[in-house]
Amino acid sequence: MSLNMQQKLDLLKSLSRPTINDYIPLIFKDFIEFHGDRYFSDDPAVKGGICLLGDIPVTVISQVRANDIETLMKINYSMPHPEGYRKALRLAKQAEKFGRPVILFIDTPGAYCGVGAEERGQGEAIARNLHEFMMLKTPVISVVLGEGGSGGALALGVCDELAMLENALYSVISPKGFASILWKDGSREREAAELMKITAEDLLRFGICDKIIQEPEGGAAKDINVIAANISAFLKDTTAKLMKEDFKNLPQKRYRKFRKMGVFSE
Repeated sequence: MSLNMQQKLDLLKSLSRPTINDYIPLIFKDFIEFHGDRYFSDDPAVKGGICLLGDIPVTVISQVRANDIETLMKINYSMPHPEGYRKALRLAKQAEKFGRPVILFIDTPGAYCGVGAEERGQGEAIARNLHEFMMLKTPVISVVLGEGGSGGALALGVCDELAMLENALYSVISPKGFASILWKDGSREREAAELMKITAEDLLRFGICDKIIQEPEGGAAKDINVIAANISAFLKDTTAKLMKEDFKNLPQKRYRKFRKMGVFSE
């Protein structure tokens, strides 16, 4: 049964919705987490490490959500600092060096815009990720688990294949941010989300999303084993396909993929 926008928003904000910490042990084997950006500190809002997808070594990088308020506070309500994006890039460049596919999970309302984050170059960190991920000579796969908002989400969205969970949302700004700017009223979040056309179905139709990963009826929390199996199947199929590619040609193919998005006139 298809959910309306308010139901989708409620699902994504629910503390019961599975997070990357729930999915990793169900999808991957022998996960080893890496910490720090080698510039400033470690950002717990971004988790990354190496593991096995079946028998293939991969690098996994994800924004982190939580199932309780105390943990949400520790991860800054899933809004990464620049050191989180620099950690992600460090791990991606390491993956490129060793020929490992990079698997990215997007799950954030947006990057943190506090004074400290801006002082440490939040905009530059996101922009560098966009540039460097476009040029990586190794397969890159992104999956939107829940909320994918603003540049904070796009920084992990430059990829060869993008999938979205059935009830996920993905856009250049969060619906609440859209409503706050356009109408000066964040409470009109649902109305904004309807206008923005940011559901998985919308983005598949626009050619931005390549695959919709089905969720159990009522959302991912209803049966995490089913949704984990669906994510795993997508990742294994896509990784096997991309591993057959000539890695040197991936940046140009990635560039063409993104150049086809959108319509403009002069």
